[in-house]
Amino acid sequence: MNHTAAPRRQQGAIGERRTGIGQILEKHLWGYLFLLPALLIFAMFLWLPIIKGFFYSFYHVDFVKGNTFVGFDNYKTVLHDSDVGISIRNTLYYMGLALVIGFWVPIVFAIAISEVRRFQGILRIAAYLPNVIPVVVLYGLWRWFYDPVGPINAAITKTAGGEGIAFMTDTSWSMISLVFMETWQQFGAAMLLYLAAILSIPRDWYEAAEIDGAGVWMRIRHITLPSVKSLIVLMLLLQLIGTSQGFQSQLAMLDGGPNNATLTYALLIVKYATTRLDLGVASAMGVLMFIVLSVLAIIQFRLQHRGDN
Repeated sequence: MNHTAAPRRQQGAIGERRTGIGQILEKHLWGYLFLLPALLIFAMFLWLPIIKGFFYSFYHVDFVKGNTFVGFDNYKTVLHDSDVGISIRNTLYYMGLALVIGFWVPIVFAIAISEVRRFQGILRIAAYLPNVIPVVVLYGLWRWFYDPVGPINAAITKTAGGEGIAFMTDTSWSMISLVFMETWQQFGAAMLLYLAAILSIPRDWYEAAEIDGAGVWMRIRHITLPSVKSLIVLMLLLQLIGTSQGFQSQLAMLDGGPNNATLTYALLIVKYATTRLDLGVASAMGVLMFIVLSVLAIIQFRLQHRGDN
């Protein structure tokens, strides 16, 4: 028996494997090189700040005198700050309002446009146009809309009589007003995603349903909604993550007011970092948000995976 045959076969297999890897690298080398700058930028501006955020959450950050290790003191400050509790309640309220008021709007518009036989292109453009308005123009426009003598209050007083609504100064209306504004601006992008998914459904299904006598609601209920179910779940998760990080409109329109009614958790992080100049506590708050959102994403992934099975 030749005892050297097996090692030679193993060496040949290893050589073939190395040759295969080399061929793959040679074939896709330019693709990897073109991808490398994007990966470096992604790592520099996303993952590096995340890692530094974990690091800074255990330090009192001082760029002049140097950082001082404080252990879990920053996390203790977060847990004992009354503004944190207010911001968490406001954030949950904001997320709930966004679901009730805004989440279903792009779905309804996408279904309605898909059922229209004519002028679909014009309707798509009209629905998406608010999404391209610069935020500076958007906030100025809606400040005028919500003004006590603005067009909305003028329409209310003419039709219903009495006084108008203090959209920006009433604590019960301020967050609702922001959600309406953001829904009007942002629903167009989500609507296009839903519309693309709906238009990808085989038309034969709808034709067969029409032959069987199914009306519009029956087609939507038994064909459209089940076909885009996975997209709805994904968009729900993305909206929860996005609204949990909301702070831009709250900062620009009301700066967290009136009376902290629009002070969200992300806005409080910004205030700790820029106004209170305590980057350690801001980093600790960011780490806690990162953990919560990661758990939420894992739960959603497992529920969706279980539903697919």
